[in-house]
Amino acid sequence: MGARVFRSFSLFSASLSFFLLLGIFTILFLYSKDSISEFGFGFLFDNIWEVGEDDEGGVFGGLVPIVGTLYATIIAMIVATPIAMGIAIFLTEVAPSFLIKPVSIAIELLAAIPSIIYGMWGLFYFAPIIQSVFGGTGIGLLTAGLVLAIMIIPFMSAITKDSMNTTPDVLKESAYAMGATKFEVIKDVIMPYSKAGIIGSIILALGRALGETMAVAFLIGSVLRMPTSLTDPTTSIPVLLANNFAEADDLELSSMFYLALILFILSFIIISVAKFYFLRRER
Repeated sequence: MGARVFRSFSLFSASLSFFLLLGIFTILFLYSKDSISEFGFGFLFDNIWEVGEDDEGGVFGGLVPIVGTLYATIIAMIVATPIAMGIAIFLTEVAPSFLIKPVSIAIELLAAIPSIIYGMWGLFYFAPIIQSVFGGTGIGLLTAGLVLAIMIIPFMSAITKDSMNTTPDVLKESAYAMGATKFEVIKDVIMPYSKAGIIGSIILALGRALGETMAVAFLIGSVLRMPTSLTDPTTSIPVLLANNFAEADDLELSSMFYLALILFILSFIIISVAKFYFLRRER
């Protein structure tokens, strides 16, 4: 009896997850149908976002927020990946035992800080530094990308550290017995063995970076303009949705659902790639 109840509950939970995912996709698609019918795939390549007057629907294109989202995410990943790898290697192989716990706690505290606090800190402290070094107003892609990198470092480093800790001691001891240095053990034993976890942490952090809203809203500038340099202000999909959703109507509202659908599909593809990669490695 207990096994039957447990099996039924497990089936219900798995089915609920699937139908929730399907339901979100369906709602986004249905509410974006007007925009899809009006603009089609050209919506992805048009950088105009103009609300019509009176009864006119306006012209909407998603290129600027899509590009802003991708650029900010790429900057964040380029900065965060080597730092997160360094933290994980330090905690697993280099740090003395009395430092491992305090540093790990500090990393976990960084992960627990609300994103709006990162945004306020970046606006009043980090943006002036970027302005003095790179010029501009300090508000733009570079500032948003760097603060976003700080936000995803704890997640990436924690997953990478756990993956590296799964490396069997016998492999490392065998390498040391053959005369390998610590650097060679890390490069040729630990990194290859934990490669699946490392790549998974990068992909999962990428998915989180794509959807970040509040911190990026403080720092990216929220300007519907195609950036020509890293210091230019622009916008991203989550920021555009957060700023304009309450006032949007008719075709503009449908276009915003279209953007949300694009972001949903991007995130789904990223998580699917991570999942299939893990399954292939396991087989």
